Amino acid sequence: MNNSNFQSCIEACQQCLIDCQSCLYQMATKESMNDCPRCCIECVDSCQVAIKAMINNSKWAKEYCKICAEICDWCAEQCGQHNHEHCKKCAESCRKCAEECRKMAA
Repeated sequence: MNNSNFQSCIEACQQCLIDCQSCLYQMATKESMNDCPRCCIECVDSCQVAIKAMINNSKWAKEYCKICAEICDWCAEQCGQHNHEHCKKCAESCRKCAEECRKMAA
């Protein structure tokens, strides 16, 4: 596979990383009844690793995308329980990223 095969997944991971970082920052001073914003930290990290693996056409890219999808699903569930606009946006980006990563991992 070349980088163009990964393009939609890379873009979804980039947007997820941005929205998770924003959610993490905005949740820094707020109380949370669940794993938000901790899940955002893990999601940012997993998206970065998946992006790097895809850009490098790593033989492990599919595996990284698989774990990234699982982390994104978890983060979407956690952030989706909050009514904050940034949490809703984060959850939406996480769902999209998980969907794209599952396609890559297939």
